[in-house]
Amino acid sequence: MSKYLVNLKINNIPVSVEEGTTILEAASRINFRIPTLCDHPDLNVAGNCRVCVVEVKGAKLLAAACATPVSEGMEVFTNSEKVRTSRKHIIELLLSEHNSDCTKCFKNGNCELQTLSSEYRIGDHVFLDLVKPKDKIQDISSPSIVKDDSKCIRCQRCVRTCTDLQAVSALAVINKGDQQKISTFLGKPLNEVVCTNCGQCVNRCPTGALTERSYIDEVWDAIYDPNKFVVVETAPAIRVALAEDLGFDPGLRVTGKLVSALKKIGFSKVLDTDFAADLTIIEEGTELLTRLKRALVDNDENIALPLMTSCSPAWIKFQEHIFPDLLNNLSSCKSPQQMFGALSKTYYADKINIKAQDMVVVSIMPCTAKKFEANRPEMRDSGYQDVDYILTTRELAMMIRQAGIDFEKLEDEKYDSILGESTGAAVIFGATGGVMEAALRTAYEIVTGNEVPFTNLNITPVRGMEGVREATIKIKNVKPEWSFLEGVDLNVAVAHGLANAKILMEKVQSGEANYHFIEVMGCPGGCLGGGGQPIPTSLEIRKKRAEAIYAEDEGMPLRKSHDNPEVVRLYKEFLGEANSHKAHDLLHTHYKPRKRY
Repeated sequence: MSKYLVNLKINNIPVSVEEGTTILEAASRINFRIPTLCDHPDLNVAGNCRVCVVEVKGAKLLAAACATPVSEGMEVFTNSEKVRTSRKHIIELLLSEHNSDCTKCFKNGNCELQTLSSEYRIGDHVFLDLVKPKDKIQDISSPSIVKDDSKCIRCQRCVRTCTDLQAVSALAVINKGDQQKISTFLGKPLNEVVCTNCGQCVNRCPTGALTERSYIDEVWDAIYDPNKFVVVETAPAIRVALAEDLGFDPGLRVTGKLVSALKKIGFSKVLDTDFAADLTIIEEGTELLTRLKRALVDNDENIALPLMTSCSPAWIKFQEHIFPDLLNNLSSCKSPQQMFGALSKTYYADKINIKAQDMVVVSIMPCTAKKFEANRPEMRDSGYQDVDYILTTRELAMMIRQAGIDFEKLEDEKYDSILGESTGAAVIFGATGGVMEAALRTAYEIVTGNEVPFTNLNITPVRGMEGVREATIKIKNVKPEWSFLEGVDLNVAVAHGLANAKILMEKVQSGEANYHFIEVMGCPGGCLGGGGQPIPTSLEIRKKRAEAIYAEDEGMPLRKSHDNPEVVRLYKEFLGEANSHKAHDLLHTHYKPRKRY
Protein backbone atom coordinates (compact mmCIF):
# COMPACT_ATOMS: atom_id res chain seq x y z
CA MET A 1 0.00 0.00 0.00
CA SER A 2 1.46 3.36 -1.05
CA LYS A 3 2.07 6.04 1.55
CA TYR A 4 0.18 9.32 1.69
CA LEU A 5 1.86 12.09 -0.37
CA VAL A 6 2.68 15.42 1.27
CA ASN A 7 2.85 18.61 -0.82
CA LEU A 8 5.21 21.40 0.17
CA LYS A 9 7.51 24.04 -1.29
CA ILE A 10 11.28 24.18 -0.89
CA ASN A 11 12.85 27.46 -2.00
CA ASN A 12 9.53 28.20 -3.75
CA ILE A 13 9.69 24.98 -5.78
CA PRO A 14 6.71 22.62 -5.34
CA VAL A 15 7.55 19.04 -4.37
CA SER A 16 5.50 16.01 -3.36
CA VAL A 17 7.05 13.36 -1.13
CA GLU A 18 5.87 10.45 0.97
CA GLU A 19 4.60 11.08 4.48
CA GLY A 20 7.43 10.73 7.00
CA THR A 21 10.09 12.09 4.66
CA THR A 22 12.43 14.59 6.31
CA ILE A 23 13.13 18.06 4.96
CA LEU A 24 16.70 16.92 4.29
CA GLU A 25 15.50 14.05 2.10
CA ALA A 26 12.85 16.14 0.36
CA ALA A 27 15.38 18.82 -0.55
CA SER A 28 17.72 16.25 -2.08
CA ARG A 29 14.88 15.09 -4.38
CA ILE A 30 14.95 18.47 -6.11
CA ASN A 31 18.75 18.75 -6.00
CA PHE A 32 19.22 21.07 -3.03
CA ARG A 33 22.02 19.86 -0.78
CA ILE A 34 21.60 20.77 2.86
CA PRO A 35 24.92 20.30 4.72
CA THR A 36 25.05 18.12 7.80
CA LEU A 37 27.71 16.65 10.06
CA CYS A 38 25.76 14.25 12.26
CA ASP A 39 23.42 12.68 9.70
CA HIS A 40 24.49 9.44 8.02
CA PRO A 41 22.43 7.11 5.82
CA ASP A 42 23.43 4.05 7.88
CA LEU A 43 22.43 5.60 11.22
CA ASN A 44 19.34 6.74 13.07
CA VAL A 45 18.48 10.44 13.08
CA ALA A 46 20.13 12.46 15.86
CA GLY A 47 19.90 16.17 15.04
CA ASN A 48 23.00 16.94 17.09
CA CYS A 49 25.18 19.19 14.94
CA ARG A 50 22.48 21.70 13.80
CA VAL A 51 24.44 22.50 10.64
CA CYS A 52 21.42 21.42 8.61
CA VAL A 53 19.13 24.15 9.99
CA VAL A 54 16.53 25.55 7.59
CA GLU A 55 13.84 28.21 7.82
CA VAL A 56 10.23 27.04 7.89
CA LYS A 57 7.73 29.78 7.14
CA GLY A 58 5.74 30.68 10.24
CA ALA A 59 8.07 28.91 12.69
CA LYS A 60 9.81 30.92 15.41
CA LEU A 61 13.00 28.84 15.37
CA LEU A 62 15.11 27.32 12.64
CA ALA A 63 14.50 23.59 12.18
CA ALA A 64 17.00 20.76 11.88
CA ALA A 65 16.32 19.42 8.39
CA CYS A 66 17.56 15.91 9.21
CA ALA A 67 15.11 15.50 12.11
CA THR A 68 12.05 17.42 10.89
CA PRO A 69 9.41 15.56 8.85
CA VAL A 70 7.60 17.43 6.10
CA SER A 71 3.99 18.51 6.52
CA GLU A 72 1.24 19.52 4.13
CA GLY A 73 1.64 23.08 2.85
CA MET A 74 5.03 23.58 4.50
CA GLU A 75 7.27 26.24 2.96
CA VAL A 76 10.98 25.74 3.54
CA PHE A 77 13.97 27.96 2.78
CA THR A 78 17.35 26.26 2.80
CA ASN A 79 19.53 29.25 1.93
CA SER A 80 17.92 32.38 3.36
CA GLU A 81 20.03 35.09 5.01
CA LYS A 82 18.93 33.87 8.42
CA VAL A 83 19.88 30.29 7.57
CA ARG A 84 23.26 31.21 6.08
CA THR A 85 24.18 33.40 9.07
CA SER A 86 23.13 30.77 11.58
CA ARG A 87 24.86 27.96 9.70
CA LYS A 88 28.07 29.96 9.44
CA HIS A 89 28.05 30.71 13.17
CA ILE A 90 27.45 27.04 13.98
CA ILE A 91 30.46 26.07 11.88
CA GLU A 92 32.52 28.81 13.53
CA LEU A 93 31.52 27.54 16.98
CA LEU A 94 32.48 24.00 16.04
CA LEU A 95 35.85 25.26 14.82
CA SER A 96 36.41 27.10 18.11
CA GLU A 97 36.40 23.72 19.87
CA HIS A 98 38.34 21.94 17.12
CA ASN A 99 42.08 21.44 16.86
CA SER A 100 42.47 22.88 13.38
CA ASP A 101 45.91 21.57 12.43
CA CYS A 102 44.40 20.58 9.09
CA THR A 103 47.60 20.35 7.07
CA LYS A 104 48.99 17.72 9.47
CA CYS A 105 45.74 15.82 9.96
CA PHE A 106 45.30 12.29 8.59
CA LYS A 107 41.86 13.30 7.31
CA ASN A 108 43.15 16.39 5.47
CA GLY A 109 41.27 16.59 2.18
CA ASN A 110 38.58 14.15 3.32
CA CYS A 111 37.18 15.97 6.36
CA GLU A 112 33.55 17.08 6.28
CA LEU A 113 34.15 19.95 8.71
CA GLN A 114 37.07 21.17 6.63
CA THR A 115 34.89 21.06 3.50
CA LEU A 116 32.13 23.11 5.13
CA SER A 117 34.66 25.59 6.50
CA SER A 118 35.96 26.07 2.98
CA GLU A 119 32.49 26.37 1.46
CA TYR A 120 31.46 29.04 3.96
CA ARG A 121 34.86 30.74 3.83
CA ILE A 122 35.45 30.53 7.56
CA GLY A 123 38.72 32.39 8.05
CA ASP A 124 38.53 34.79 10.97
CA HIS A 125 38.51 33.63 14.60
CA VAL A 126 35.13 35.05 15.54
CA PHE A 127 34.97 33.00 18.72
CA LEU A 128 37.66 32.21 21.28
CA ASP A 129 39.80 29.14 20.68
CA LEU A 130 38.59 26.71 23.35
CA VAL A 131 40.93 23.79 22.61
CA LYS A 132 43.12 23.20 25.65
CA PRO A 133 46.60 21.61 25.44
CA LYS A 134 45.46 18.56 27.45
CA ASP A 135 42.77 17.90 24.85
CA LYS A 136 45.44 17.36 22.20
CA ILE A 137 46.71 14.15 23.80
CA GLN A 138 45.82 11.27 21.49
CA ASP A 139 44.88 7.74 22.51
CA ILE A 140 47.32 5.60 20.49
CA SER A 141 46.98 2.50 22.64
CA SER A 142 45.18 0.53 19.93
CA PRO A 143 47.13 -0.99 17.03
CA SER A 144 44.12 -0.21 14.82
CA ILE A 145 42.50 3.11 15.76
CA VAL A 146 43.70 6.53 16.94
CA LYS A 147 41.30 8.62 19.04
CA ASP A 148 41.91 12.40 19.08
CA ASP A 149 39.39 14.25 21.27
CA SER A 150 40.73 17.65 20.17
CA LYS A 151 39.15 17.08 16.75
CA CYS A 152 35.82 15.75 18.00
CA ILE A 153 32.72 17.84 17.22
CA ARG A 154 30.43 15.62 19.35
CA CYS A 155 28.17 14.73 16.45
CA GLN A 156 27.91 11.26 18.07
CA ARG A 157 28.06 9.36 14.80
CA CYS A 158 30.69 7.10 16.37
CA VAL A 159 28.52 6.39 19.40
CA ARG A 160 25.50 5.53 17.26
CA THR A 161 27.65 3.38 15.01
CA CYS A 162 29.21 1.48 17.90
CA THR A 163 25.91 1.02 19.75
CA ASP A 164 23.25 0.66 17.07
CA LEU A 165 25.09 -0.63 14.01
CA GLN A 166 27.65 -2.83 15.80
CA ALA A 167 26.07 -3.58 19.22
CA VAL A 168 29.46 -3.13 20.90
CA SER A 169 28.99 0.10 22.92
CA ALA A 170 32.69 0.76 23.38
CA LEU A 171 31.99 4.50 23.04
CA ALA A 172 29.51 6.67 24.91
CA VAL A 173 28.70 10.33 25.60
CA ILE A 174 29.69 11.54 29.07
CA ASN A 175 29.17 14.86 30.89
CA LYS A 176 27.12 17.83 29.74
CA GLY A 177 27.59 21.28 28.27
CA ASP A 178 31.13 22.31 27.47
CA GLN A 179 32.39 19.25 29.40
CA GLN A 180 30.60 16.80 27.12
CA LYS A 181 32.88 14.33 25.36
CA ILE A 182 32.98 10.92 23.72
CA SER A 183 34.58 8.43 26.06
CA THR A 184 35.26 4.75 26.60
CA PHE A 185 34.19 2.86 29.73
CA LEU A 186 35.72 4.71 32.70
CA GLY A 187 37.90 6.62 30.24
CA LYS A 188 40.11 3.60 29.67
CA PRO A 189 42.42 3.39 26.62
CA LEU A 190 40.90 1.80 23.52
CA ASN A 191 43.04 -1.31 23.86
CA GLU A 192 41.56 -2.04 27.30
CA VAL A 193 37.85 -1.92 26.45
CA VAL A 194 35.40 -4.01 24.47
CA CYS A 195 36.35 -2.27 21.17
CA THR A 196 36.50 -4.82 18.33
CA ASN A 197 38.75 -2.59 16.16
CA CYS A 198 36.21 -2.86 13.33
CA GLY A 199 36.75 0.78 12.35
CA GLN A 200 33.13 1.46 11.48
CA CYS A 201 33.35 4.51 13.76
CA VAL A 202 36.32 5.70 11.68
CA ASN A 203 34.29 5.31 8.49
CA ARG A 204 31.57 7.56 9.84
CA CYS A 205 33.57 10.17 11.77
CA PRO A 206 33.27 13.46 9.83
CA THR A 207 36.60 14.80 11.14
CA GLY A 208 39.96 13.42 12.25
CA ALA A 209 38.76 12.50 15.75
CA LEU A 210 38.89 8.80 14.85
CA THR A 211 41.33 7.51 12.25
CA GLU A 212 43.16 4.29 11.51
CA ARG A 213 46.59 3.79 13.02
CA SER A 214 48.84 4.38 10.03
CA TYR A 215 51.90 2.32 9.17
CA ILE A 216 52.72 4.01 5.85
CA ASP A 217 56.11 5.31 7.00
CA GLU A 218 57.14 1.92 8.38
CA VAL A 219 56.27 0.29 5.05
CA TRP A 220 58.26 2.88 3.09
CA ASP A 221 61.21 2.29 5.42
CA ALA A 222 61.04 -1.46 4.75
CA ILE A 223 60.89 -0.91 0.99
CA TYR A 224 63.93 1.38 1.12
CA ASP A 225 65.92 -1.10 3.25
CA PRO A 226 68.23 -3.05 0.87
CA ASN A 227 68.42 -5.90 3.39
CA LYS A 228 64.67 -6.53 3.42
CA PHE A 229 62.57 -8.57 1.00
CA VAL A 230 59.13 -6.95 1.14
CA VAL A 231 56.17 -9.08 0.11
CA VAL A 232 52.70 -7.54 -0.25
CA GLU A 233 49.34 -9.35 -0.25
CA THR A 234 46.03 -7.81 -1.33
CA ALA A 235 42.56 -8.68 -0.05
CA PRO A 236 39.70 -9.32 -2.51
CA ALA A 237 37.69 -6.23 -1.49
CA ILE A 238 40.58 -3.87 -2.33
CA ARG A 239 40.24 -4.36 -6.08
CA VAL A 240 36.63 -3.13 -6.14
CA ALA A 241 37.12 -0.08 -3.88
CA LEU A 242 40.62 1.38 -4.31
CA ALA A 243 39.64 3.42 -7.37
CA GLU A 244 37.14 5.44 -5.31
CA ASP A 245 39.96 7.02 -3.30
CA LEU A 246 41.72 7.91 -6.55
CA GLY A 247 38.82 9.81 -8.08
CA PHE A 248 36.83 7.09 -9.85
CA ASP A 249 33.22 5.94 -9.45
CA PRO A 250 32.29 3.19 -6.93
CA GLY A 251 32.29 -0.40 -8.16
CA LEU A 252 35.16 -0.11 -10.64
CA ARG A 253 37.34 -3.25 -10.80
CA VAL A 254 41.04 -2.39 -10.93
CA THR A 255 42.81 -5.70 -10.20
CA GLY A 256 45.47 -5.35 -12.88
CA LYS A 257 46.17 -1.69 -12.13
CA LEU A 258 46.37 -2.49 -8.41
CA VAL A 259 49.12 -5.03 -9.07
CA SER A 260 50.92 -2.61 -11.38
CA ALA A 261 50.81 0.20 -8.80
CA LEU A 262 52.24 -2.04 -6.07
CA LYS A 263 55.11 -3.12 -8.31
CA LYS A 264 55.89 0.50 -9.17
CA ILE A 265 55.84 1.46 -5.48
CA GLY A 266 58.72 -0.98 -5.01
CA PHE A 267 57.45 -4.14 -3.34
CA SER A 268 59.70 -7.13 -3.99
CA LYS A 269 56.79 -9.44 -4.83
CA VAL A 270 53.08 -8.74 -5.28
CA LEU A 271 50.97 -11.70 -4.18
CA ASP A 272 47.30 -12.31 -3.47
CA THR A 273 45.44 -12.94 -0.23
CA ASP A 274 42.92 -14.70 -2.47
CA PHE A 275 45.36 -17.63 -2.69
CA ALA A 276 45.06 -18.02 1.08
CA ALA A 277 41.29 -17.59 0.84
CA ASP A 278 41.18 -20.67 -1.41
CA LEU A 279 43.37 -22.44 1.12
CA THR A 280 41.02 -21.39 3.94
CA ILE A 281 38.13 -23.04 2.12
CA ILE A 282 39.99 -26.36 1.92
CA GLU A 283 40.90 -26.25 5.61
CA GLU A 284 37.56 -24.92 6.84
CA GLY A 285 35.52 -27.18 4.54
CA THR A 286 37.42 -30.22 5.83
CA GLU A 287 36.82 -29.04 9.39
CA LEU A 288 33.09 -28.74 8.73
CA LEU A 289 32.85 -32.23 7.22
CA THR A 290 34.89 -33.67 10.10
CA ARG A 291 32.60 -32.09 12.68
CA LEU A 292 29.50 -33.32 10.84
CA LYS A 293 30.88 -36.87 10.79
CA ARG A 294 31.66 -36.78 14.52
CA ALA A 295 28.17 -35.47 15.24
CA LEU A 296 26.15 -37.67 12.86
CA VAL A 297 28.16 -40.91 12.86
CA ASP A 298 30.15 -40.95 16.08
CA ASN A 299 27.34 -39.31 18.08
CA ASP A 300 29.91 -37.09 19.75
CA GLU A 301 27.86 -34.83 22.03
CA ASN A 302 30.89 -32.63 22.71
CA ILE A 303 31.37 -31.56 19.11
CA ALA A 304 30.49 -27.89 18.68
CA LEU A 305 27.94 -27.18 15.96
CA PRO A 306 27.18 -24.98 14.17
CA LEU A 307 30.67 -24.33 12.87
CA MET A 308 31.26 -20.57 12.59
CA THR A 309 33.67 -18.85 10.21
CA SER A 310 36.75 -17.14 11.60
CA CYS A 311 37.90 -14.82 8.80
CA SER A 312 36.78 -11.56 10.41
CA PRO A 313 39.01 -10.41 13.33
CA ALA A 314 36.40 -7.90 14.56
CA TRP A 315 33.87 -10.74 14.76
CA ILE A 316 36.39 -12.92 16.62
CA LYS A 317 37.07 -10.25 19.24
CA PHE A 318 33.32 -9.58 19.55
CA GLN A 319 32.79 -13.28 20.22
CA GLU A 320 35.61 -13.32 22.79
CA HIS A 321 33.99 -10.43 24.70
CA ILE A 322 30.26 -11.04 24.26
CA PHE A 323 29.78 -14.77 23.60
CA PRO A 324 32.80 -16.55 25.12
CA ASP A 325 30.67 -19.65 25.69
CA LEU A 326 30.48 -20.13 21.91
CA LEU A 327 34.21 -19.87 21.19
CA ASN A 328 34.43 -23.62 20.55
CA ASN A 329 32.02 -23.15 17.66
CA LEU A 330 34.51 -20.94 15.86
CA SER A 331 36.55 -22.58 13.15
CA SER A 332 40.15 -22.99 14.27
CA CYS A 333 41.28 -21.73 10.85
CA LYS A 334 43.22 -18.51 10.81
CA SER A 335 42.03 -15.78 8.48
CA PRO A 336 43.43 -15.79 4.92
CA GLN A 337 45.68 -12.86 5.86
CA GLN A 338 47.31 -14.82 8.66
CA MET A 339 47.54 -18.05 6.70
CA PHE A 340 49.33 -16.09 4.00
CA GLY A 341 51.77 -14.60 6.52
CA ALA A 342 52.64 -17.94 8.09
CA LEU A 343 53.23 -19.54 4.69
CA SER A 344 55.22 -16.55 3.42
CA LYS A 345 57.84 -16.91 6.14
CA THR A 346 58.04 -20.71 5.87
CA TYR A 347 57.06 -22.38 2.58
CA TYR A 348 57.48 -19.31 0.36
CA ALA A 349 60.70 -18.07 1.99
CA ASP A 350 62.22 -21.51 1.48
CA LYS A 351 61.08 -21.63 -2.16
CA ILE A 352 62.73 -18.32 -3.05
CA ASN A 353 65.73 -18.84 -0.76
CA ILE A 354 65.07 -15.85 1.52
CA LYS A 355 65.60 -15.99 5.27
CA ALA A 356 62.38 -15.46 7.22
CA GLN A 357 64.01 -12.78 9.37
CA ASP A 358 64.81 -10.81 6.20
CA MET A 359 61.25 -10.94 4.91
CA VAL A 360 58.67 -8.24 5.62
CA VAL A 361 55.04 -9.15 4.91
CA VAL A 362 52.70 -6.23 4.19
CA SER A 363 48.97 -6.75 3.91
CA ILE A 364 46.56 -4.41 2.06
CA MET A 365 43.21 -4.81 3.75
CA PRO A 366 39.76 -3.19 3.77
CA CYS A 367 39.81 -3.67 7.53
CA THR A 368 41.28 -1.82 10.51
CA ALA A 369 40.80 -4.88 12.74
CA LYS A 370 43.42 -6.70 10.66
CA LYS A 371 46.01 -4.40 12.27
CA PHE A 372 44.95 -5.79 15.65
CA GLU A 373 44.85 -9.36 14.36
CA ALA A 374 48.44 -9.23 13.05
CA ASN A 375 49.61 -8.20 16.51
CA ARG A 376 47.88 -11.05 18.35
CA PRO A 377 50.45 -13.28 20.11
CA GLU A 378 48.79 -16.33 18.50
CA MET A 379 49.88 -15.12 15.05
CA ARG A 380 53.59 -16.01 15.22
CA ASP A 381 53.66 -19.62 14.09
CA SER A 382 56.37 -18.94 11.52
CA GLY A 383 58.72 -18.15 14.41
CA TYR A 384 58.27 -14.43 13.74
CA GLN A 385 55.31 -12.06 13.55
CA ASP A 386 53.63 -13.64 10.54
CA VAL A 387 52.31 -10.38 9.04
CA ASP A 388 54.36 -7.27 9.83
CA TYR A 389 52.27 -4.31 8.66
CA ILE A 390 48.69 -3.78 7.56
CA LEU A 391 47.63 -0.88 5.35
CA THR A 392 44.01 0.00 4.70
CA THR A 393 42.65 0.69 1.22
CA ARG A 394 42.83 4.39 2.10
CA GLU A 395 46.48 4.13 3.14
CA LEU A 396 47.38 2.39 -0.12
CA ALA A 397 45.71 5.20 -2.08
CA MET A 398 47.89 7.66 -0.13
CA MET A 399 51.02 5.68 -1.02
CA ILE A 400 50.05 5.66 -4.69
CA ARG A 401 49.66 9.45 -4.64
CA GLN A 402 52.90 9.86 -2.68
CA ALA A 403 54.71 7.81 -5.32
CA GLY A 404 53.39 10.11 -8.05
CA ILE A 405 51.72 7.25 -9.91
CA ASP A 406 49.11 8.15 -12.54
CA PHE A 407 46.75 5.31 -11.68
CA GLU A 408 44.46 5.78 -14.67
CA LYS A 409 47.32 5.29 -17.14
CA LEU A 410 48.70 2.12 -15.58
CA GLU A 411 48.82 -1.06 -17.68
CA ASP A 412 47.30 -4.16 -16.13
CA GLU A 413 49.81 -6.59 -14.62
CA LYS A 414 49.46 -10.03 -13.04
CA TYR A 415 50.27 -11.26 -9.54
CA ASP A 416 53.57 -13.01 -9.03
CA SER A 417 53.59 -16.80 -8.72
CA ILE A 418 53.53 -19.43 -5.93
CA LEU A 419 51.17 -17.47 -3.64
CA GLY A 420 49.49 -15.44 -6.37
CA GLU A 421 47.07 -17.84 -8.08
CA SER A 422 43.42 -17.69 -7.01
CA THR A 423 39.86 -18.54 -8.02
CA GLY A 424 36.54 -16.74 -8.16
CA ALA A 425 35.55 -18.47 -4.92
CA ALA A 426 38.33 -16.53 -3.18
CA VAL A 427 37.28 -13.24 -4.73
CA ILE A 428 33.78 -13.43 -3.28
CA PHE A 429 35.27 -13.54 0.23
CA GLY A 430 35.03 -9.75 -0.11
CA ALA A 431 31.22 -9.75 0.04
CA THR A 432 28.93 -10.88 2.83
CA GLY A 433 27.98 -14.51 2.18
CA GLY A 434 31.07 -15.05 0.06
CA VAL A 435 32.91 -17.36 2.46
CA MET A 436 29.76 -19.45 2.85
CA GLU A 437 29.24 -19.65 -0.92
CA ALA A 438 32.87 -20.57 -1.58
CA ALA A 439 32.78 -23.25 1.11
CA LEU A 440 29.57 -24.78 -0.23
CA ARG A 441 30.94 -24.90 -3.78
CA THR A 442 33.83 -27.03 -2.56
CA ALA A 443 32.20 -29.08 0.22
CA TYR A 444 29.26 -30.14 -1.96
CA GLU A 445 31.56 -31.27 -4.75
CA ILE A 446 33.83 -33.16 -2.35
CA VAL A 447 30.97 -35.28 -0.97
CA THR A 448 28.95 -35.75 -4.17
CA GLY A 449 31.42 -35.39 -7.02
CA ASN A 450 29.02 -32.92 -8.61
CA GLU A 451 28.87 -29.15 -8.72
CA VAL A 452 26.59 -27.43 -6.24
CA PRO A 453 23.07 -27.41 -7.77
CA PHE A 454 22.76 -23.69 -8.45
CA THR A 455 22.89 -21.91 -11.79
CA ASN A 456 26.44 -21.11 -12.83
CA LEU A 457 27.73 -21.88 -9.29
CA ASN A 458 25.95 -18.78 -7.95
CA ILE A 459 24.41 -19.66 -4.59
CA THR A 460 22.04 -16.71 -4.53
CA PRO A 461 20.25 -17.49 -1.22
CA VAL A 462 23.38 -16.50 0.73
CA ARG A 463 23.86 -13.28 -1.26
CA GLY A 464 22.32 -9.88 -0.51
CA MET A 465 22.38 -7.07 2.03
CA GLU A 466 19.75 -8.35 4.45
CA GLY A 467 21.21 -8.42 7.96
CA VAL A 468 20.66 -12.16 8.52
CA ARG A 469 20.06 -14.66 5.73
CA GLU A 470 19.28 -18.38 5.92
CA ALA A 471 19.45 -21.19 3.39
CA THR A 472 19.11 -24.96 3.25
CA ILE A 473 21.15 -27.11 0.87
CA LYS A 474 19.85 -30.63 0.23
CA ILE A 475 22.75 -33.10 0.01
CA LYS A 476 22.02 -36.09 -2.21
CA ASN A 477 23.75 -38.65 -4.43
CA VAL A 478 26.81 -38.64 -2.18
CA LYS A 479 29.94 -40.74 -2.63
CA PRO A 480 30.02 -44.00 -0.61
CA GLU A 481 32.51 -42.65 1.93
CA TRP A 482 30.13 -39.79 2.71
CA SER A 483 26.96 -41.90 2.95
CA PHE A 484 26.11 -40.44 6.37
CA LEU A 485 25.32 -37.15 4.63
CA GLU A 486 22.85 -38.62 2.16
CA GLY A 487 19.59 -36.70 2.33
CA VAL A 488 20.86 -34.28 4.98
CA ASP A 489 19.41 -30.77 4.86
CA LEU A 490 22.45 -28.60 5.50
CA ASN A 491 21.18 -25.50 7.28
CA VAL A 492 23.34 -22.42 6.95
CA ALA A 493 23.10 -18.77 7.98
CA VAL A 494 24.92 -15.56 7.10
CA ALA A 495 25.14 -12.34 9.12
CA HIS A 496 27.05 -9.12 8.51
CA GLY A 497 27.49 -6.25 10.94
CA LEU A 498 27.93 -7.10 14.60
CA ALA A 499 24.41 -6.07 15.63
CA ASN A 500 23.08 -8.72 13.25
CA ALA A 501 25.69 -11.18 14.51
CA LYS A 502 24.43 -10.62 18.03
CA ILE A 503 20.86 -11.44 16.98
CA LEU A 504 22.05 -14.64 15.34
CA MET A 505 24.24 -15.68 18.27
CA GLU A 506 21.40 -15.18 20.72
CA LYS A 507 19.32 -17.59 18.63
CA VAL A 508 22.13 -20.14 18.69
CA GLN A 509 22.69 -19.62 22.40
CA SER A 510 19.03 -20.16 23.22
CA GLY A 511 18.78 -23.29 21.09
CA GLU A 512 16.19 -21.66 18.86
CA ALA A 513 18.36 -22.03 15.76
CA ASN A 514 19.32 -25.34 14.15
CA TYR A 515 22.25 -24.53 11.87
CA HIS A 516 25.25 -26.55 10.75
CA PHE A 517 27.37 -23.69 9.40
CA ILE A 518 27.35 -19.93 10.01
CA GLU A 519 29.28 -17.13 8.33
CA VAL A 520 29.70 -13.83 10.17
CA MET A 521 31.46 -10.73 8.88
CA GLY A 522 32.00 -7.92 11.35
CA CYS A 523 31.28 -5.07 8.93
CA PRO A 524 28.09 -4.14 7.05
CA GLY A 525 28.24 -5.70 3.61
CA GLY A 526 31.24 -7.79 4.63
CA CYS A 527 34.81 -6.80 3.81
CA LEU A 528 33.71 -4.51 1.00
CA GLY A 529 32.19 -2.32 3.73
CA GLY A 530 35.22 -2.61 6.00
CA GLY A 531 36.50 0.07 8.34
CA GLY A 532 39.49 0.75 6.08
CA GLN A 533 37.55 1.28 2.86
CA PRO A 534 37.16 4.60 1.03
CA ILE A 535 34.86 7.15 2.65
CA PRO A 536 31.92 7.49 2.19
CA THR A 537 30.68 3.92 2.36
CA SER A 538 26.90 3.89 2.08
CA LEU A 539 24.50 1.06 1.33
CA GLU A 540 24.36 2.05 -2.34
CA ILE A 541 28.14 2.09 -2.58
CA ARG A 542 28.37 -1.28 -0.85
CA LYS A 543 25.91 -2.70 -3.39
CA LYS A 544 28.04 -1.43 -6.29
CA ARG A 545 31.15 -2.98 -4.79
CA ALA A 546 29.29 -6.27 -4.33
CA GLU A 547 28.20 -6.25 -7.99
CA ALA A 548 31.84 -5.76 -8.97
CA ILE A 549 32.94 -8.63 -6.69
CA TYR A 550 30.50 -11.05 -8.29
CA ALA A 551 31.39 -9.86 -11.80
CA GLU A 552 35.06 -10.51 -11.00
CA ASP A 553 34.16 -14.03 -9.83
CA GLU A 554 32.22 -14.86 -12.99
CA GLY A 555 35.11 -13.65 -15.16
CA MET A 556 37.67 -15.92 -13.49
CA PRO A 557 38.89 -19.04 -15.35
CA LEU A 558 38.68 -21.04 -12.08
CA ARG A 559 35.77 -20.56 -9.67
CA LYS A 560 36.19 -23.34 -7.08
CA SER A 561 38.88 -23.24 -4.41
CA HIS A 562 39.87 -26.90 -4.74
CA ASP A 563 40.75 -26.27 -8.40
CA ASN A 564 43.50 -23.78 -7.53
CA PRO A 565 46.69 -25.48 -8.88
CA GLU A 566 48.96 -23.60 -6.47
CA VAL A 567 46.90 -24.80 -3.50
CA VAL A 568 47.07 -28.37 -4.83
CA ARG A 569 50.84 -27.97 -5.18
CA LEU A 570 51.13 -26.59 -1.63
CA TYR A 571 49.49 -29.69 -0.14
CA LYS A 572 51.57 -32.02 -2.31
CA GLU A 573 54.90 -30.39 -1.52
CA PHE A 574 54.46 -29.04 2.00
CA LEU A 575 51.26 -29.57 4.00
CA GLY A 576 50.44 -33.16 3.05
CA GLU A 577 46.66 -33.03 3.41
CA ALA A 578 43.94 -30.78 4.71
CA ASN A 579 43.87 -30.47 8.52
CA SER A 580 47.22 -32.30 8.76
CA HIS A 581 49.52 -31.80 11.72
CA LYS A 582 51.64 -29.32 9.78
CA ALA A 583 48.52 -27.50 8.57
CA HIS A 584 47.33 -27.17 12.17
CA ASP A 585 50.70 -25.86 13.29
CA LEU A 586 50.74 -23.07 10.70
CA LEU A 587 47.16 -22.42 9.60
CA HIS A 588 45.03 -22.97 12.69
CA THR A 589 44.85 -21.21 16.05
CA HIS A 590 42.73 -20.77 19.18
CA TYR A 591 40.90 -17.88 20.85
CA LYS A 592 40.40 -16.81 24.44
CA PRO A 593 37.57 -15.27 26.50
CA ARG A 594 37.97 -11.56 27.23
CA LYS A 595 36.37 -9.36 29.86
CA ARG A 596 33.41 -7.28 28.79
CA TYR A 597 34.14 -4.43 31.19
